[in-house]
Formats: sequence, structure tokens, C-alpha cells
Amino acid sequence: MRHRLYLYLLFITGGALLVHGYHPGAEDAEIYIPAVKKLLNPHLYPFDSEFFLNHAHLTLFDELIAASVRVFHLPFDVDILIWYLLSVFLTLLACWRISSECFREPEARWAGVMTVAALLTIPVAGTSLYIADQYLTSRSLVTVALLFAISSALKERRIACFLWSAAALFLHPLMAVFGISLTGVLWLKQRQSSVESVSCVPSYGAFPILNIFPATTIAYQAAVDTRSYFFISQWHWYEWVGALAPLLLLWLVGRLCRRHSLETARVISHGLIFYTIAYLILSIFLTMPAGFQAPARFQPMRSLHLLYILMFLLVGGVLGKWILRKRVWRWIALFLPLCAAMFYAQRQLFPASAHIEWPGAAPANDWLRAFSWIRQNTPTDAFFAIDPDYMMEDDQHGFRAIAERSRLADAIKDSGAVAMFPELPTADHWLEQLTAQRGWKHFHEDDFRRLERKYGVNWVVSPRPFPVSFGCPYENQTVRVCRLD
Repeated sequence: MRHRLYLYLLFITGGALLVHGYHPGAEDAEIYIPAVKKLLNPHLYPFDSEFFLNHAHLTLFDELIAASVRVFHLPFDVDILIWYLLSVFLTLLACWRISSECFREPEARWAGVMTVAALLTIPVAGTSLYIADQYLTSRSLVTVALLFAISSALKERRIACFLWSAAALFLHPLMAVFGISLTGVLWLKQRQSSVESVSCVPSYGAFPILNIFPATTIAYQAAVDTRSYFFISQWHWYEWVGALAPLLLLWLVGRLCRRHSLETARVISHGLIFYTIAYLILSIFLTMPAGFQAPARFQPMRSLHLLYILMFLLVGGVLGKWILRKRVWRWIALFLPLCAAMFYAQRQLFPASAHIEWPGAAPANDWLRAFSWIRQNTPTDAFFAIDPDYMMEDDQHGFRAIAERSRLADAIKDSGAVAMFPELPTADHWLEQLTAQRGWKHFHEDDFRRLERKYGVNWVVSPRPFPVSFGCPYENQTVRVCRLD
């Protein structure tokens, strides 16, 4: 029976890959992947590595992935793909275990799991998160740990709950706090005893206490201004709907489950409502008062991430139990349009890239071809200048993650890394470099020479036509790679 379960989950994992795609160097991979690569090769990224290493110092994610590369001797890109697929598989396995605590019927359990699998890349309200990214990050693994911690709490397995919660803290401390607090709420609801409920929650004494109200600089405030999703007062109306509508939906699910004596599902529904309201109040306190840029970095509304997973798991289970049942045509009528819509959304998000970027496959767009050439043909200590907004033109792929070379600060991802650390001088470095690159699209030779003198930049990636006489050993229809000598 267990082998059949794993086989079905493998099949659903493969289906999720086909629907949602895979983009290993995209978006936040620009922060997480370079930290792993630098561990494997310390000679990489000799300049400006603080823009991603500050994140790496808070997690053991990079050490874990780097260790797996050393142990199994697989190509890096293959290792990352295996970890990504494993994270999806284990997420669905944890969902199955939680669903098994909520529903007795197999069709209800599978409907819940398939609903989560079909909606993995749905945006989570205004948090700038998906349920699961299309690439590997520490969030991919901390989600697994937190879901298994919740499953263990529902089964009253304290030691397992403690161990999974501790693993989550080492993988992603901020997301772990959300999950551990939700686990505590569910335990309280189930046990009706606050003394027993906190027994599975790890002590925070061994972890550094972050300064919630550090002094901030103009540079730090400029970085935070690029992250409007930190502040719920700046959310659009539909993002507020995404945050508040689940409360009504969970209330309805809770009533239905109570009427039919589905106690665990009712406990989860009511626990999620309490959990969400608590974090909504905290978010109002931390992000809405004027001048509270630093506390906003803790992003309390990212607590919605776990709410979305469990909400879709419960809704799917309810549909499977009372509507889908064993009618094959009903399953097709629900999941085929749902998966088609999610597939279409992903193609719109990455229109110039292959839907699944397989290891070793030729890059699908000119920017990625240039990045691959740079990785193979430039020295590891090369220092590049590139349009600070380049990620808006290359389907959100990261230069450091793919080219494996240092670059000046950008306006997209480095600002997010800076916004998390107001107590460090990184913000000043970021704003200084960004200011030096202002007006990039109108740069002439003197402007590039200025970057060379001030920062030691010796290579440039720029769209054609390139307005200077530097030697450009690589070019395609979109960009040139030129050396400043």
C-alpha cells in the first residue's frame, strides 16, 4: 500500500512539473544559488558577495545543498533539479498525511493533495510569494519541514514535531516562526491545554534575537521603498481579497466539518482563522505606522503562505468527499481547466524561456545565452556591469546564479536582500552603486570608464548596439559582452 502511495505521489509530482515548469536561475534563486556555488568554489564572486551572503548566514540551506553536491558527485544543475523535485514530492506527501487526519475517504484525501499540486504557483495574496516557487530555495525545504511538523502535531507526536520545527528554524528562520506558531495554535485547539501545547516548539534561546527597531539610513529606506508588499496599506484591493476571503471560506469549511463530525478538519479551519487574524493585527502594528520601515521587513502577512496550502488542502478534500467522489468525469472537469489555467499563467510569466529548463539544455533566450558564454569564457574574478533593471528583460533570471560572476548591484533582487538587514552597511553600498549606474541606457564610453576606475569593473553586458569601441568577444541579436581594455 505504501509503495502505491509513493508511486501516485511521484506521478502527481511529474504532473506538477509539467504544469508549473522549472526555472532554476530565476527570481529569488539569484540570492540562494550563488551562496551554494561560492561554498563549492570560494574563488567565485570576489566582489559584492554580501548581497547574497547576508541571507546565507541565517540558514543552513547552502551548506546542505553544497554537501549533497560533494557527496553524490552529480552535476550541480542535476543536483538542484533533484532537490527541487524532492521538495515538491515531500510537500505533497506531507499534505497527504495531513489530509489523512482530516478525511477517511481516499477520494477526499487525493482531491486535497491534487488541489494543492494544481495550484503550487498561485500567488499568495500580496506577499510576493507562491505556494511553491518554480526553482529551489530554502523556502522549498522549510515548507516541507513545517508541514511535517503540523502533521506530527495533529498525531500528537511531540518528538517528531520538535525535530521538524528545529529543522525549519535552521532552513529559514522567518518562515519557520510562522509555521511553529501555527503548529502551536493547532496543538492548543486539539489539546485544550496551553501547558502541553508548547512542548513541541523549540526554544529560541540558542538563536540570535533580531533588533526589531534598529536605526535606519536613507539608503535603507530607499531599498525598502522598492518593496511595497512589505506594507499592507499599499496592497491593492484584490490582494486584500486574497488575504480576507480565506477567512470566510475556512469558516464555511469549519461549519460543514462540524456538522459531519470531521473534528480534525474543523480544528485546522478554526486554528487557521485565529492564526490569520493574529498575524493581520501584528502586521497592522508593524507595517502601517509611518516610519516603521525596519519592522516591516519581518513581513508578518507571509504567514498566509501556510494558510493557503492548508486551505486548498481542506477545500479539495471537501470537494472530493461530497462532489467529486468516484466520478472520473468530475475529476477531469475540475482539474483539467485548473491545470490549463495555471500552465497558461506560467507561460505568460516566463514567455521567452523554456517551460522546463532542463540541466544541460541550450538556453532559450539571448540573455541566458550570453550568461552561459560568460560562465564558460571569462575568468572567475571578472567584475561585470549590467543594466540594473536587466531582470525585467531576461524573464527574471539572475546573472550571478547563471553566469557565476560578480556584478554591480542591481535594482531588483539586491534591494530585497538589503531591505532585510538595516543594521549592516550593505544598504549604503547598494545605493552608491545604483546611483553610479543611473541613466544606464544612455551610457557612453566615459561612463563605463568611470565605473572601471571607481569599482574595478572590467566587463560589460549591454544591449546592442553598444555605443563604445571596446572589444566585444561575444554578441547575439540582443546583447553584447564587452571587455573594458
